[in-house]
Parts: sequence; C-alpha cells; structure tokens
Amino acid sequence: MNSASQTSLEKLPEVNIRLLREEDLTAADRIMRLAFGTFLGLPDPLEFMGDAEYVRTRWPVDTSAAFAADLSGELVGTNFATRWGSFGFFGPLTIRPDFWDRGIAQKLLGPTMDLFDAWGVTHAGLFTFASSTKHVNLYQKFGFWPRFLTSLMSLPIDETPPAGRRKWLRFSDLSESEKEECLQACRELTNSIYEGLEVEREIRAVDTQKLGDTVLTWGSGTLAGFAVCHVGAKTEAGSGKCYIKFGAVQSGQDGALLFRRLIDACREFAQSRGTRSLIAGVNLARADAYREMLQAGFRATAQGVAMERNGDAGYNRHDVFVMDDWR
Repeated sequence: MNSASQTSLEKLPEVNIRLLREEDLTAADRIMRLAFGTFLGLPDPLEFMGDAEYVRTRWPVDTSAAFAADLSGELVGTNFATRWGSFGFFGPLTIRPDFWDRGIAQKLLGPTMDLFDAWGVTHAGLFTFASSTKHVNLYQKFGFWPRFLTSLMSLPIDETPPAGRRKWLRFSDLSESEKEECLQACRELTNSIYEGLEVEREIRAVDTQKLGDTVLTWGSGTLAGFAVCHVGAKTEAGSGKCYIKFGAVQSGQDGALLFRRLIDACREFAQSRGTRSLIAGVNLARADAYREMLQAGFRATAQGVAMERNGDAGYNRHDVFVMDDWR
C-alpha cells in the first residue's frame, strides 16, 4: 500500500536514503498515518488505521529491508520491502505530505529495486490506489504494470460458537519440533502454487510477536491449507478484527473444497478470539477463490490494483486459492 505521490523531479541532494532504525519507528508510524490519512481526506489524518500497526510489526521481520529518507537528520519518508521466498513486494511507501511531489519516493525505490535483485526474486509486485494515476505512473517507471484489482473483503463473525469438535489446529499448539515440520509442510504447499513462494517469516513473526496465530487445516494426514492471522489492536488487524495476511490451500481439483474448509476454520478461529469481523484480500485474477469468498459471506469494503513487475502474473491465476493483498 503506497501513498507517496510524485509529479515533480525537483532535486533534493541533501536527502539521504538509509536503513530505518528502531529509534525512527515512532516518527515512521506518524508519517505513514499522516500520509495515507491526508491522501484519503480524513478529518484527522492521524486517525488512519486506528489502533492497527504496520510499522512496528514489519520492521523487526527484516531490519535490512526497511528504508528511511533522511533530510538533515529528520525522517521524511519510509519504504518497507517484504520477501516471500521467490516473490517480493513493497509498502507501505509513505512520504510526509509537506514533501510530496519532490522525488523522494523515487529515491526510496532505487535501493528497494536493488534489494529485490539481490534477493533474486522471480516475481515482484505492489498494491496501490486504483484511482490514482500519479501512483500508477510512478511505479511504471520502475517496471511495474497495473494488472487485476485486489478486493479487500470483510466477513461478519457470529457470536454463537460452532457445534462439534474443532477440525483445525493453531501453530501455537505445536511443539518446537512440530513447528519445524509444519513450516516445511507450509513451504511445500506454497511451492506447489508458485515455485519458491514461502511465507515462513510471516508465520514466525506472528508467533514470536504474539500478533495472532496461524490456522492449520489437514486432509489425509497432510497439510491441506493454512492462514497467517493477525488479531486485534497493535497488529495489522486492529481492534475487533481478525486479518488474514496470507492464506492458501493446495491447488488441484479439490482446491475449492479445501478453500471452503480453510475459510470455515478462520471463521471459527476469529470467533474464538472474540472478534467481530474476518478481513482478507484476494486478487480478482483468482476468480474461483473470489467466488468462494463471496459465497462464504465476504463482502468487498475497498479495492486497489496489483501492479506487477514486467506485467507477469506470478501466482495470480484463476486456479489459485490464495488470500493476500500486498499492502
């Protein structure tokens, strides 16, 4: 998710691009909220996202992948890169509003692209505002092209607990040795969707930072699906919400059925944590997954566009049952 709009190439030679440091996090969080809140026209821009967090949850995952724009010792912009194995994306990319349209976003994107190259990712993308030609034009300069819309969706959670025995597990339920086996199973599942795709860092981040949990579903003794979920305040969800940052099931002829079961498991997990809604994103190129989410009761609350390097589809295919949104 990216809110740095650029229309001018005014030179700012004094802007230094460096790695974001822990002491920058409060300022970085403020810039992120102020930038998006201003762009969206909120009465109080700093109320953007409420008590949800992006900056403080993402920085510890990979401190070498968070960039800062420093102007004479003052933080004026940031960008976060994320690596999911062979796939990389960036955001939130935010610039302090009083420094918009001065080329700072382009300065931040240079080392971000260098990092993608160093990682050797085979696919890269981002999520941005579909209605903003400024954003689209900026990212096209770096080889990213608009593809399908991404729908951000919400499912109300019933307070009535489900009857019967639970048919899913939580990652936190596992022993340390079982967790390692589970991570390997998750890698095998995502690799079957797109070669090299893996989200181990997201699973570990949720586990170690206590941001929520990873829901696991099984079939015939093997992992059938999993969903990395943030829950509540000070996570990427926010109060009263359960947010599926990444969810996937095995591809194949039973994909739709496995996806329904994963959604049901996530619904029950969200219910067990006392949340009011289950939030997830889906790229509309994954038409079958989108239809299944609609049938499950999800409804769109917002949408953006996925921009992909060289216009490659990656794992955005109709037969892929994955929930994510690259914000």
